[in-house]
Amino acid sequence: MKLPLYQVDAFTDKLFSGNPAAVCPLQEWLPDELMQNIAMENNLAETAFIVPRGTDFEIRWFTPTLEVDLCGHATLAAAHVFFDYLHYQGNEIRFHSRSGVLPVHKRGDVLTLDFPADNIQPTGILPLFIDALKLKPLEAYKGRSDYMLVFEDESQVRSLKPDFGILSGLESRGVIVTARGTEADFVSRYFAPQFGIDEDPVTGSAHTTLTPYWASVLGKNELTAIQISTRRGYLQCKFLGERVEISGRAKMYLQGEITVE
Repeated sequence: MKLPLYQVDAFTDKLFSGNPAAVCPLQEWLPDELMQNIAMENNLAETAFIVPRGTDFEIRWFTPTLEVDLCGHATLAAAHVFFDYLHYQGNEIRFHSRSGVLPVHKRGDVLTLDFPADNIQPTGILPLFIDALKLKPLEAYKGRSDYMLVFEDESQVRSLKPDFGILSGLESRGVIVTARGTEADFVSRYFAPQFGIDEDPVTGSAHTTLTPYWASVLGKNELTAIQISTRRGYLQCKFLGERVEISGRAKMYLQGEITVE
């Protein structure tokens, strides 16, 4: 059986930066084990599988080790494939997912994700954070899936060299580290070793946690963001109360077929 496969760099306007995601459009769902094996073989942070649902689509995301509830960069990549390569008509596409309906709007070459905002609560600074990061954060929060640690400045976030073995002991999807930025309103990095991703290059879904926090701290609802991994990603974020808009660009890297039994 041959299946189409695309690889897209998300949250960037140039190749070899941003976050690469695989996109596999289907006519019907494959067995879960097969989709997990495809994601493992792709060995990217996420592979998105999509099937039609009337005029909308259903979407599921797999890391190399498991299925996740929400993924921003692979949703952006999927929208890029449908709008620019599969001739989807209109300026909005709607994906149905474990996290509800996720519209994506197209304005020129900019794609805007419409995601549910996270609800974060202050939490204690666990000794594990300091052991893993060798630096004490100013503040710590827990959201739906992730911890978020706030540091004094961008240079601290940039210099972190986590012990991923220690971080993998956390009972969460991952850890967001963040600070005010010098070239953007805020910067971040994202670590999720327990999900098979030591450091994710650009994490759209983490900005559902970051945006409400920084909107409150900075006193404005429209924000610029850079995820300062080695590949870097650029995002425009807008806090809408119960929803967050996360905008960025994407670049196609690969179009092809995979062969599975």
